[in-house]
Amino acid sequence: MKPHLLIVANAPSANTRALAEATLRGALHPDLEQSVTACWRPPLEASAADVAQANAIIIGTTENFGNMSGQIKDFFERIYYPCLETTAALPWALYIRAGKDGTGTDRAIHAIVSGMRWREMQPPLLLHGDFQPQFSDQCETLGMTMAALIAN
Repeated sequence: MKPHLLIVANAPSANTRALAEATLRGALHPDLEQSVTACWRPPLEASAADVAQANAIIIGTTENFGNMSGQIKDFFERIYYPCLETTAALPWALYIRAGKDGTGTDRAIHAIVSGMRWREMQPPLLLHGDFQPQFSDQCETLGMTMAALIAN
């Protein structure tokens, strides 16, 4: 069975949807499609079972009031205890679409994930300020990098 990359990202706008789609596109790059599977789940649809079946996860969130989106918070609240003992050392990465600096969002997510003992694979990708086309390129690279890390 191929390793599986789960992308859990909220996408309340066309721009944030483009980021989630770019992340998935990178994970499904033709050079990796024979080695890895990947899927994108909106946070309200993602479950503890999805996380348990993943070999790595990318979290994507908007910065809302200096914190993670409510949908991502809901996701963590639903999966935290069911996954606490079964997903330790799960490789993970994060991208934040931040209107400001993203530091509050970063801090909040790291507090949760450190309790779950997941293994961070790279520093968070902070996409702040006005939307830039290169944000999608950066998310595509993130998806490709994470998929390559778990490829057979």
